[in-house]
Amino acid sequence: MICHQIEALKAAGVTEVILAINYQPEVMMGFIKEWGDKLGVKITCSQETEPMGTAGPLALARHLLDDGSGKPFFVLNSDVVCPYPMKDMLDFHVAREAEATILVTKV
Repeated sequence: MICHQIEALKAAGVTEVILAINYQPEVMMGFIKEWGDKLGVKITCSQETEPMGTAGPLALARHLLDDGSGKPFFVLNSDVVCPYPMKDMLDFHVAREAEATILVTKV
């Protein structure tokens, strides 16, 4: 499932992915070693050492997500997959100079 999302992001021009992890970090580290090069993107991790809630790993990765450039970034849940083309969503977001754009799907 994560590979599908990373491939969709890559198709939208994303070159770096930050995985927010806390459950079984050794499994995710193994994934990164195996799939980072295969998928052609740089993969880094934001790991909670103690549970911080849904957005905890995002707060930990704030310095990676907001570099001051204003460049947009995607935030996805790893257990929800949507076939919507991310490039179209990014183009929509940029054309409107939006602060945020939210895509929802029926599950």
